[in-house]
Amino acid sequence: MYDERFPGLRRRGFLAATGAASLGALALTGCGDSGAEDSDAKDDATPKRGGRLRAAFAGGGASETLDPHLANLFADVARAKALFDKLADYGADLSAQPRLAEKWEPNKTLDRWKVTLRKATFHDGKPVTAKDVLYSYRRIADPKQAFRAKASLAPIDLDASRATGDRSIEFVLKRPTAEFPNVLAAFGAYIVPSGAKDFDKKPIGSGPFRFVSFAPGRSAVFRRYDDYWEGAPHLDELELVVANEESARVNALLGGQVEYAHELNPTTARAHEGKGQIEIVRLRGSSMQGFCMKTDRAPFDDKRVREAFFLIADRKELVDGALSGAGVIGNDLFGKGYEYYADGLPQREQDLDKARTLLKQAGAENLKVTLDTSAVAAGFTEAASIFRDQAKKAGVTIDVKMGSKDSYWTDILDGGTLCCYRSGAMPIEAHISQRLLTDSTTNATKWKHKDFDALYQQAQSTRDKTERAAVYERMQRRLYAEGGFLIWGFADWIIGTARKVRGVETKAPANTLDWARFDRVWLA
Repeated sequence: MYDERFPGLRRRGFLAATGAASLGALALTGCGDSGAEDSDAKDDATPKRGGRLRAAFAGGGASETLDPHLANLFADVARAKALFDKLADYGADLSAQPRLAEKWEPNKTLDRWKVTLRKATFHDGKPVTAKDVLYSYRRIADPKQAFRAKASLAPIDLDASRATGDRSIEFVLKRPTAEFPNVLAAFGAYIVPSGAKDFDKKPIGSGPFRFVSFAPGRSAVFRRYDDYWEGAPHLDELELVVANEESARVNALLGGQVEYAHELNPTTARAHEGKGQIEIVRLRGSSMQGFCMKTDRAPFDDKRVREAFFLIADRKELVDGALSGAGVIGNDLFGKGYEYYADGLPQREQDLDKARTLLKQAGAENLKVTLDTSAVAAGFTEAASIFRDQAKKAGVTIDVKMGSKDSYWTDILDGGTLCCYRSGAMPIEAHISQRLLTDSTTNATKWKHKDFDALYQQAQSTRDKTERAAVYERMQRRLYAEGGFLIWGFADWIIGTARKVRGVETKAPANTLDWARFDRVWLA
């Protein structure tokens, strides 16, 4: 199945999810109701059955696995989504949407949740049961393993949780958790058959495609599962091939060797958009871009200095220069367009005079600060240079320091004072819990405030969604005024497809349900 035109080159794809495993981890999405149409096939909107779609991704080499609980790279997640399902997944606004779970109901105190499974079968015809769900979650939570979703499942007391029927589970939680459905949708929280261990020879899932073959670092082939609970895919077969260099993916798409190329850069998109040879799909709001200020040390332990830095940033210049215009400006808050986002706050704009005044009040005139960056992510080095020039106009000297691509995310978690940062999509609640609480494991801004922690616990204990949203808004107003994240933009994620590909969802940001939904795609 492997084609020598897709050499397994060495550069690894970006990590496919955010959270505990890596600060810079980023993931992706797109698929459902297509972007562009062929000029001679405008009315070809009715899905056609049949054919094989070949999709090119950056991969992880010979160490790749089909174990869905180990999925880290985009290629891993695309393969996992073809073969397996989760109880829930994230919609376009990062709210939890039911998948294998048909419904969920909390008790009055939000510390016990009853989950009812829909009728679904694994590829061997056996039904998906509560026993399979508990086995999957207990496997993920194994303290001897480093599975992606382990931290996300931490609120569940898995010893006390139990099956109350073949298709019903009572989850007992360690504390009230209003956003428990987000746990069910966690990255990597796939449901596998009870007892499943060896995933690379003949994995059995409940996803839309069944296993045919797998050559790590090269190719994976899957065939339509006719009894899929949401309806059989349109495609007969799906092949995911590894092409690590962007140029290899683009050339394969242009040459007709693949029909879908994942992760294209803005320059490539501009060169081909509207030219007719291939279609460019932009997934908006997929990646937060910003700078991290350490709030527990000088100079950023003074909130006036942090506010000055918010006012130094010319966000449009950063989006245009660091992202080649492929994105939208940010407002120092995570999750633009997501559920609970505080979109009523005024858009912050550059104000160098006010920035200079604040720095003077803080006794930080002629401030010198080191900005850590690295070529670990697209646009990081450009953003650092642009911000250095912007800061100079406010009398601030920034020394840009290049870090190692291999250890950057570990180095900047506790070290330094100012750094380049990014994140893939995740619920705003998850961003707060993983990065902004006193005991958060990836708290890169060292934002530690007991009253802020208490607001988070209040939100999690609030049943009424409107009241809960009001608590999240209070928290975001505080971060907007004096937080440590200078969030200047949200990058597009770019995919290329052949002109005959239909059904690729364009409205879903990274990390959501409708990315890599190859069961919804067809060939016109």
